Amino acid sequence: MNDDKSWLIFAVLSAFFAALTTIFAKVGIEGVNSNLATAIRTVVILVIAWGLVYAEGTFGGLFELNSKTLLFLVLSGMATGLSWLCYFRALQLGPASLVAPIDKSSLVLIALLSVMFLREPLTLKMVVGTGLILIGTLVLI
Repeated sequence: MNDDKSWLIFAVLSAFFAALTTIFAKVGIEGVNSNLATAIRTVVILVIAWGLVYAEGTFGGLFELNSKTLLFLVLSGMATGLSWLCYFRALQLGPASLVAPIDKSSLVLIALLSVMFLREPLTLKMVVGTGLILIGTLVLI
């Protein structure tokens, strides 16, 4: 597969690992404060991510980041952290089979925000697909 399509492999792997995340998290948060569980998970992610940076020898890139890039990576990290905290609490309180589809309804928001802020094209395929995701989510919940 050429580099133009290599994103597809990573997207499928992301979906697979996200599914495992939900199952493992649901089992792992039984009897544990959801914020503590998120903190433990975050440390594991931190070790893996920095381990990869070290192994690849890309640590020097940290000092080459411009302020805009750094700002948006920090904002993304903050949004991720808040998302995880809310997700783990929701998993602790509700069934994974309902929490996960609601969480994945973020796809609808991503579609809208990508059109509004990233100026990505709004196509008929995108509208229909996003609508079907929304309908599917509503059916599941």
